[in-house]
Amino acid sequence: MGFRPDGECDSSSFIRKIGPNPAAPLTASIFETVAATFLEFAQLCDALASTTKKLEKRAQIADWLKTLSVEDAARGSLYLAGQAFAETDPRVLNLGGAILSKALAEESGASEAAMHEAYRRHGDLGAAAADLLLRQAGKPVTLTLAQVEERFSQIASAKGPSAKLPVILELLRAATPLEAKYLIKLALGDMRTGVKQSLVEEAIAAAFGAEASAIRQATMLKGSLPEVVRLAAAGRLQEARMSLFHPLGFMLASPVDSVDEAVARFAVEVAAEATGNQLSVDEAGSSSKLDLSFIETEVAQSVLKEAQVEDKYDGIRAQLHCGDPEQPGRVALFSRSRDNMTAAFPELIEAFASLHLPVILDGEILAWDVANSRALPFSLLQKRIGRKKVTDEMREQTPIIFMAFDLLYLDGELMLERPLSARRKILEEFARNHTDSVRAGFREAHTARSQGSLFSEEIADGPSRLVLAPAIVLSSAEQLDQAYMDARNRGNEGVMIKSLASIYQPGRRGLAWLKLKRELATLDVVVTAAEFGHGRRAGILSDYTFAVRDGEQLRNVGKAYSGLTDSEIAELSQFFKDHTVEDFGYVRSVEPVLVLEVAFNNVTRSDRHASGFALRFPRILRIRQDKPVAEIDSLARVEEIYASQPELIRNEELSQ
Repeated sequence: MGFRPDGECDSSSFIRKIGPNPAAPLTASIFETVAATFLEFAQLCDALASTTKKLEKRAQIADWLKTLSVEDAARGSLYLAGQAFAETDPRVLNLGGAILSKALAEESGASEAAMHEAYRRHGDLGAAAADLLLRQAGKPVTLTLAQVEERFSQIASAKGPSAKLPVILELLRAATPLEAKYLIKLALGDMRTGVKQSLVEEAIAAAFGAEASAIRQATMLKGSLPEVVRLAAAGRLQEARMSLFHPLGFMLASPVDSVDEAVARFAVEVAAEATGNQLSVDEAGSSSKLDLSFIETEVAQSVLKEAQVEDKYDGIRAQLHCGDPEQPGRVALFSRSRDNMTAAFPELIEAFASLHLPVILDGEILAWDVANSRALPFSLLQKRIGRKKVTDEMREQTPIIFMAFDLLYLDGELMLERPLSARRKILEEFARNHTDSVRAGFREAHTARSQGSLFSEEIADGPSRLVLAPAIVLSSAEQLDQAYMDARNRGNEGVMIKSLASIYQPGRRGLAWLKLKRELATLDVVVTAAEFGHGRRAGILSDYTFAVRDGEQLRNVGKAYSGLTDSEIAELSQFFKDHTVEDFGYVRSVEPVLVLEVAFNNVTRSDRHASGFALRFPRILRIRQDKPVAEIDSLARVEEIYASQPELIRNEELSQ
């Protein structure tokens, strides 16, 4: 049961009745409310999770926000978006499943077996907590949004798990089971209510009588939902100004499988641009559904001249912020998932700290072959991911650069509305003016840091950490095909095709940017183990480890969980339950009888599997009911594919 439109609730939900005019914008003068309880928030989250209707979710959020003080509306909006702190706030909770599980076990008194069973039942630690803490169901409701904010602040400032644990326990002891569920979900950043930040922004607009576009613009500029709520409450959204050091949404590219498809799809986009009606992937249809036969070859060829092509690199997409005059020397790196990964790449921080011009660059973090000016395989970057401390040895072994391919903000001006052709010219000028200063900044910082190091001089005289991504204007499909082959020979994944007229649309995946990245190969493999999934796949065996033949043995080479329909996964889940060899709880070894055809992007060396190899980005293409296990691919075939990769050939040449 959930919220009713009048704001009342049934026995399983609770919401404070709203003020005398529910349609009025929220202001402190209209509503003099008591402090909002966290239980109200948790009940709303349960109601949101129970419906898939976007308009219903938005109405429920807006109705709740109208009942709150401005400060509680600010807190509630942030928490509904799944954030403990605003994006511009450098604090982090730094809580993982281990410490939260420890606190939950201590507070609930549950055994390890009971903890395991609850988690397996739900595939979610928060939902498991609600079950394990049922004995607390009758306790008084005392926890407020403001108290959660205060405790989160204490957790963020606490040093180490032992200092954080008492505060977590204090929260759990004050919480009802439903509140504990969403405290843990919020702490993990995994709400699973079907609510994205964009929907919260729309609800804020509805609650405050503002335009959704004005809320979105203010949020993009400020990077703080609480600040936007305060501005909306005061009717001052137009005063929002750009703040550095919070991630803007990344513009995304749509995949295509061939040059012909790329040309045809791009023709659709250019035609849409000409009428001012840019298409999203959903609007245009998937590659398998979009009818492109009406596009004449001559037309398709001509529109390519309105595009540029770049290599698609095998690195980490990143947004780099630097040059804030109020915080000299500060540099930040954000991933596509909006995570702060600054600490993992100190070389870039040292290099860009010398820049004093405020700028936001979009690009790729790459492991770099200095001698040949080429990107190295992604596998050399993997050891950096998630690290808070990067050793000198790691820095010395693998040089890191930032390959810039777009410029989003410069010296007080947001560039998103400018066409790519204009942004590219500004980026080229920026690179000309600052590449040497970035090199000098790194050299100075590295020399100061590495006094007496045997590697100091060699590394300090290395490349600039700022590299401009090469780009060429297209003229024909033949040129695009050649560009793809050249990119692959350089060890890169493929090419990007970008409309010169395209504006930068944060978070949007349209046809203005396309990525041509053909699959390396496919393999027929056999499933050897199955794991239970998470969220809506909780209780379903949906993640499959698979192997190839090595003589009479089977050697695992990867794990895949995408590519099948829900009905196929449900059938396979029951199949693997019936064919379980050994049940380890969350994962089961299964009889090696089911053959899958999988596609992948690359093969890498790996210690994770006994085969010594791992497939990168494997995807299930189909279930091969027609193929016996005796006919699956061999480890020799995996080695052959590995040896055929351009990046391997290059690395072998470098090592000679």
